[in-house]
Amino acid sequence: MLESKGEQWTDMRGDIFAVLAAEEKPSSAYDIADKVSQRRGKRVAPNSVYRILDLFVANNLAQRVESANAYIANAHPGCMHDCIFLVCRECGATTHVDDDALTEQVRSVATLSGFSPERPVIEVLGTCAKCN
Repeated sequence: MLESKGEQWTDMRGDIFAVLAAEEKPSSAYDIADKVSQRRGKRVAPNSVYRILDLFVANNLAQRVESANAYIANAHPGCMHDCIFLVCRECGATTHVDDDALTEQVRSVATLSGFSPERPVIEVLGTCAKCN
């Protein structure tokens, strides 16, 4: 996917994506940097991880969970949905759901208010079924 946009899939990008994809919960850039550092046997700076995560988000390979300041791998990178995240306050589990009608309504409300929406961020904080 990166190659089609003129970007290279480097070893560092591959390591960061592998760590991100292996996580069940959203991960911070610092957590990812620590795990990639362990894999590579040398320190990886969080600012380098942030840059790569930003590239992944821009290319729909990862998504940012704003309330957690963390990232998750995109389970379906070919789809261009606005995401809705259900975030458990107890365990941190985050479920991604798509509802194009809802997110289009959010975009329409923003547009009617004279705002130019880029990407609706909808996160529902609560308790997951496991923690209930």
